[in-house]
Amino acid sequence: MPTMDVPETSETLLSRIKDPADAAAWTAFLAIYQPVVYRMARRRMQDADALDVSQKVFAAVAQAIARWEPGVDRPPFRAWLSVIARNAILNALSRQRPDRGAGSSSILEILHQQPVDDPQTTAELLLESRRQTLRWATDQIRGEFSQDTWSMFWETAVVGRPVPEVAAAMKRSVGAVYMARFKVMERLRQRCRGAMTQ
Repeated sequence: MPTMDVPETSETLLSRIKDPADAAAWTAFLAIYQPVVYRMARRRMQDADALDVSQKVFAAVAQAIARWEPGVDRPPFRAWLSVIARNAILNALSRQRPDRGAGSSSILEILHQQPVDDPQTTAELLLESRRQTLRWATDQIRGEFSQDTWSMFWETAVVGRPVPEVAAAMKRSVGAVYMARFKVMERLRQRCRGAMTQ
């Protein structure tokens, strides 16, 4: 699929998740970031451990998000989240036996001891969050289009088949295939932006 302009997590959504009772904000936030953190962990450990790490990361985020503030001298949200995720993964990998405590340090003490920016982890988190945002948005908008429109989009934009080939197979004009792809791509962009401003 072509690269889309997926916006950063909005400060509006981040400020909303500071309220633990805002279920809609947490649902949107977790729909994007929970699969990202899980996949980061899954690359390094088995499924059950990756699920456990993911839960621990978001429990830590829920506890610490009220104190996170954007600022010039502070790490961006994705860097902050990547530090939490990296530490949780490293702690899980270094445990000698299951469910052994990792010490008495609070998450904020751990965060302050870490470098603000780990380019590799932050880049991984950015890429995975963009992919997850697209997956989520695709699931959200799928029902808005006819099967033919969706197929023309999917075959050209995702599978990568040439437009003339798809047009011939579906007995449509080349222009109709381009228009279908454009409509779905534009709606995806809108849905991704909307997810970040909720």
